[in-house]
Amino acid sequence: MVTLQIRYVGLTLHRLTAMAANGIPEDVLMDHDLIKDLVDVAKDSALLNGVLMRTKETPNSSEVVTYAPFTLFPSPVPKAIFHQALAVQTHYNRLVDKISQDSSFLEEALASTIKVDDFTGRLFNIYRHVLQEGKTQSIVLGLNRSDYMLDQNGDGSASLKQIEINTIAASFGGLASHTPNIHRHILKVAGRLEDSKRILDNNPSAGLAKGLAKAWDLYGSERAVVLVLVEELQRNIFDHRYVENELWKRNIPVIRRQFEDVSKTGFLDQDKRLFVDGREVAIVYFRNGYMPQNYTEQNWEARLMMERSMAVKCPDISTHLAGTKKVQQELARPGVLERFFPGEPDVVDQIRATFAGLYTLDMGPEGDKTVAMALAKPDQFVLKPQREGGGNNIYGAEICQVLEGVKQSTERMTYILMDKVQPRPVHNYLLRLGTPLKLSTCLSELGVFGAYVRHGQDMVLNECAGHLLRTKSDEHSDGGVAAGVAVLDNPLLV
Repeated sequence: MVTLQIRYVGLTLHRLTAMAANGIPEDVLMDHDLIKDLVDVAKDSALLNGVLMRTKETPNSSEVVTYAPFTLFPSPVPKAIFHQALAVQTHYNRLVDKISQDSSFLEEALASTIKVDDFTGRLFNIYRHVLQEGKTQSIVLGLNRSDYMLDQNGDGSASLKQIEINTIAASFGGLASHTPNIHRHILKVAGRLEDSKRILDNNPSAGLAKGLAKAWDLYGSERAVVLVLVEELQRNIFDHRYVENELWKRNIPVIRRQFEDVSKTGFLDQDKRLFVDGREVAIVYFRNGYMPQNYTEQNWEARLMMERSMAVKCPDISTHLAGTKKVQQELARPGVLERFFPGEPDVVDQIRATFAGLYTLDMGPEGDKTVAMALAKPDQFVLKPQREGGGNNIYGAEICQVLEGVKQSTERMTYILMDKVQPRPVHNYLLRLGTPLKLSTCLSELGVFGAYVRHGQDMVLNECAGHLLRTKSDEHSDGGVAAGVAVLDNPLLV
C-alpha cells in the first residue's frame, strides 16, 4: 500500500492566506484528507479526458501512456489582464506577418546575430536563398503562441508582460483543449461549484486546425496532404493528434514524417510541388526544426527543399526568423512598431503595453551599457540566447559568469537582455508521474494562441485561437512542460 505524504515545505498559514490572491483558499489547500482524495480523482480525470503523454521509457509507443503533468487546482489570473492578452493577439498576428514581409528590417535586425550565432545564420542563409530565387507560394499560414507573465507593480496591481512569441511548433494547444474539464470536475468534488463555473471553455486545437484547413483549401488539391514534421522522440504525440484529428474530421489527409523521411523520399516536380512518399504536400506543419540539434547537413538540405517548394509552410522561413529573440528586442526600440502600423496608434499602444524592458548586447556603447547594467544587478534581468524549446535562459549569478566571459567578444551578440518579470507567487500541487506530492510555491505563464492566413496581400483569417496556462515551482527559473519543469494549468479568473 502506498501512503500519501503531503509536505508543506516552509509554508505558514499567514503566507498561504497572503498568496491565495482570490484563488483556492488555504483551508482547502491544507486539508490533508481532501487533497488525498482529490489527487486520485484528478489523475483519473486526466486519463478520462485524454490529457496524456507517452512515457519516458517508451516515447515512441502508445502501449503504455500516463497523464500529462498538471496542477491539482486552477491558478488565479486577473480577468482584465486575461482579456487584454486575448485582445492583443490579432495585432501580434499582424505584426509577425508584417515583419516576415519586410526583408530590409529582418536583414538589419539580425545583421549582428547571424555573424555570431551559427543556427540563426543557417536559417538566414535559407531565407536569402528563397528571396533570391523568388517565393513560389503566396499563401502564408501562421500558428503562433505569445507567452506572458504578470509583473507585480509597486501598488500591488499586476501588468501583462510578454516573455516571447513562438512562431514555430507552438505546442500544447491540443492538450489545453481538454484540461478545463479536469479542473471543473476537481472543484465540484472539492465542493466548490461556483469556482468550477469560472473555468472557461478553451479549444485551441480547433482554432489551430481552422488555420491549417483554410490554407489547405486555398492550396486547392483534395489529394494533397498536410505533412506534420515531427521529432524522433514523440512523447507529446497526443497534443499533435488533437489538431490532426480536427483536420481528419474535415476530410483533410494528414501524414507524420521526420526530416530523414523528407530527405529520403522528398522531391520537387517541375512546378516545385513537393512530394514525400509519393504524396503531394499542401502544407508542411513544423513541429520540429526549432533547435540546432534538430539538424544534420541532410536535414538542412531538406529544410531548404521544403522552403523552395509550392507547399504552404507553417511557418515559412521568414516567419520563423520573425520569432527570434533579437527581433523581439529590436521591436522595443522607439519608432519600430510605428513602422509596421503607420496611422494605427491604438494598435501600437496595445502591443507596446505588453513589452518588458529589452536591451541590445551588440558591440558598441549601447551594448557596453547593457553589459554594465546586467553585471551591476543580475537578479533584475534575464539573459536570453536565440533558442526555443525551454531551458535556455540564464539567470542571477550565472549572468555575471557568462557576460564576464564574453563582454569583450562579439559572442555576446548571440544574446539579448530582458527585464526579469516578477509575478506574484501562488500555492498549488503539481501532479507529475513519480514525483512526491507537496504544496509548492508556484509561478504561472499565460500563452495565447494565434492563427492567421494571408493569400497574396489579403489577410483572409486572423483570430485568437485559445489560451494555455503553464505553472512551475519557483525553485525553477526556466523551462516549459516539454522540458519537464512546468505543468498544464487553467486560469481561474478573479
